[in-house]
Amino acid sequence: MHIREILAANPTCLSFEFFPPKTEQASLKLLDTIADIQTMAPAYVSITYGAGGTTQALTHDLVVKINNELNVPTVAHLTCVAATKLDIIHILDQYHAAGIRNIMALRGDTPKTLANPAANDFAHAADLVALIKDRYPSMGIGVAGFPEGHPGCPNRLLEMTHLKAKVDAGADYICTQLFFDNRDFYDFQDRCRLAGITVPIVAGIMPITSLSSLNRIAELAEGARFPAALLKSLNRAKTDADIENIGIHWAAEQVRDLLNNSVSGIHFYTFNQSNPALKICKTIGLSHTSQLNQVS
Repeated sequence: MHIREILAANPTCLSFEFFPPKTEQASLKLLDTIADIQTMAPAYVSITYGAGGTTQALTHDLVVKINNELNVPTVAHLTCVAATKLDIIHILDQYHAAGIRNIMALRGDTPKTLANPAANDFAHAADLVALIKDRYPSMGIGVAGFPEGHPGCPNRLLEMTHLKAKVDAGADYICTQLFFDNRDFYDFQDRCRLAGITVPIVAGIMPITSLSSLNRIAELAEGARFPAALLKSLNRAKTDADIENIGIHWAAEQVRDLLNNSVSGIHFYTFNQSNPALKICKTIGLSHTSQLNQVS
């Protein structure tokens, strides 16, 4: 089933993101994590993909396993930076043959080892979206949005132009980068509508669970804005358990507010851990996606 159909059929969807493990032990642990997440009956899950194809085989294998063996709709991330059209077509053909019908189309970060960043066939993610639609018109396509601003595009007006180009090229929905202040999301959503972007917008949520996760988020999500109120709470923490509780509480309040404002979907960035997302849902009295209509 296409993600656009899932989003259209449900008031608010819950989804979860994982990255492909690199060891057998980590693979077994991830399967346990996904089993935990399945208790929430997720609308879908997504699997990340390293820029320049750094996890191509691992991503492909995990996507196919979850989609076909665990029977959970799965979105395969696909980045186009440092890739040729032939590279992308080969990957798309493999996914299509394996029954995968949903792609998250991303430009991706330029690998540090890439000698000539300009030597690729895709200037923007919109070019990747267009190629997917041309090759497989029936593929469902998601694209990224940035409530706090795209780190590579300080011009916020031009940022909306690029985002609309992705939608006009065939994207079915937008999934946002993580954020910690819902006002940023609502402002982004309003600006999308003003720009004529009408596809569903899924809100990306990542709870802070430790000082190391805080630092990792700061490194991975370039430009991420940490509200002063959140930092004040974290500064009062005495233990790692305190930090996790603060992060879970903060994210739970975000999710509660988003649900109350009828967001199209909530996408949890999990770092391959099930407990934080499950605790967030439990905190707001949500133990199964069937309860979404009852949340107030």
